[in-house]
Amino acid sequence: MTPALEFHAVSKIFRARGKTVHALRNVSFEVSEGEVFGFVGPNGAGKSTTIKVMLDAINDYEGEVKLYGVSARTASARKGVAYVPESPALYEQFTALEILHMALDMYDIRRPDRDAWCMQWLERFSVAHNARRRVRELSKGNVQRVALAHALVVSPRLLVLDEPLSGLDPVGRKDVVDILSEYKREGGAIFFTSHVLHDVERIADRFGFIHQGELLTTRSPRDLVSERADRFIVRYQASAALDGAHAAIRDGEYEQELDEHALPAFLTRLQAAGGRLMTVKPAVSLETVFFKILEGEQTAPASGPR
Repeated sequence: MTPALEFHAVSKIFRARGKTVHALRNVSFEVSEGEVFGFVGPNGAGKSTTIKVMLDAINDYEGEVKLYGVSARTASARKGVAYVPESPALYEQFTALEILHMALDMYDIRRPDRDAWCMQWLERFSVAHNARRRVRELSKGNVQRVALAHALVVSPRLLVLDEPLSGLDPVGRKDVVDILSEYKREGGAIFFTSHVLHDVERIADRFGFIHQGELLTTRSPRDLVSERADRFIVRYQASAALDGAHAAIRDGEYEQELDEHALPAFLTRLQAAGGRLMTVKPAVSLETVFFKILEGEQTAPASGPR
């Protein structure tokens, strides 16, 4: 099966005012059909450059990028690709419904049920009641919903999202996660970036960690669990911390990391002390791995330009 997205040894260098910046350093990865690939990294790591390369907004790079087996430098490769930036630049003078009509026109999609089809997508993103309001009149969260509906109304094969849950309230985040999950089940591929690591962990099948232009690792949720499957974080309430507890999360609330063998005895001690168990969760998460990788990079000995 041909991958939806392929990066092969991609490097990009920016030069300005006598300075050289290695935006991407020999980056290679693939995203399969029906896969959600999360791209994580600090500001300036190379996430936006990666998206610009795959969409041919930047084309003076080394290496090869393919969309469904076709070079990303070929306009036809992007026929089945939809993109939503972090801050969507929709035409403010048009209504939400007109924005979706425009998407169908851009992709040369002719449907006899054009209005009903567009309204269906606005309804799915809970903005159908704003269908005939101009974009300039909508809140940031509703503009984000319209932009996502604008992307999906064309039935793309690959969805590229930059911070897709930015600006959404908790209800909106859940709605979007549910829609993206359905899109994936129907065979669509998703490449997305996010600073909210919990969202990446919840949505993605695999994660890519990029730092200073270098893709340090790619992992799956199963990989994370297997790394330290016998370690847990216990959060509890008590009048005082039990031995070994971390600093208090807040007054009367503590957390502690334990292995699976020590957990039963700890819970017995907690009950005897009159404490109350709040949560028990795996010690390894995307967030812990992310900061561990960054810490390793920052403490590694300098070896000159990479």
